[in-house]
Amino acid sequence: MIGTLNEGALHAELKAWYRRPRDRAEVKVDGYVIDLVRGGLLIEIQTGNFAPLRRKLDALLQTHRVRLVAPVAVSRRIVRVTDDGVVLSSRRSPKAGRIEDVFARLVTFPGLLAHDRFELEVVLTHQREIRMHRPGRAYRRRGWVVAGRSLVSVERSITLACAADAAALLPAGLPEPFDTAELAAAAGIDRRLAQQMTYCLRLAGALAPEGKRGRAALYQLA
Repeated sequence: MIGTLNEGALHAELKAWYRRPRDRAEVKVDGYVIDLVRGGLLIEIQTGNFAPLRRKLDALLQTHRVRLVAPVAVSRRIVRVTDDGVVLSSRRSPKAGRIEDVFARLVTFPGLLAHDRFELEVVLTHQREIRMHRPGRAYRRRGWVVAGRSLVSVERSITLACAADAAALLPAGLPEPFDTAELAAAAGIDRRLAQQMTYCLRLAGALAPEGKRGRAALYQLA
């Protein structure tokens, strides 16, 4: 119900969607609780920033295969409610997510894409975001804070099992070498995300630096 949503709703719903009959949930491995264990594969679902998982992943990857499942909202319906759960308004957010958005979170540890025991699965989702009014907070949203997110549906998922899989997300027609402005224009993303994308791909070994053009760093496929 809307009145009982919290920040864990999206995580729980994704885990239920992702779980297969023989998967084991909430299993303790090497001192860490794992969302799902599928045979010899450890599956972690992370709906927010990746930074809190750094120590956990570093430890587990020493001896285990790990799949990190990360949702990206390709669409989001924003629902404003009262404290009693009464819906005040509902509208579709004008911001549309895309798979490249995952690089903004992957900058925490981009080298993981080159790890032979690690893979990243990006799940493109449609979500509902619940907002409640809290005066004095969320100034840019005039006091409307995010109270929770929930899963509406899953469009598809893409697995990045190695650096080459991530490099395949580069748009066709890029000049070689290219700079981040050219990547941003070709992919239809903003310059900052293009910089995060090239940073991740470079540290994962998929891109190599190729000098400069003026003040702009150039890259090419490694």
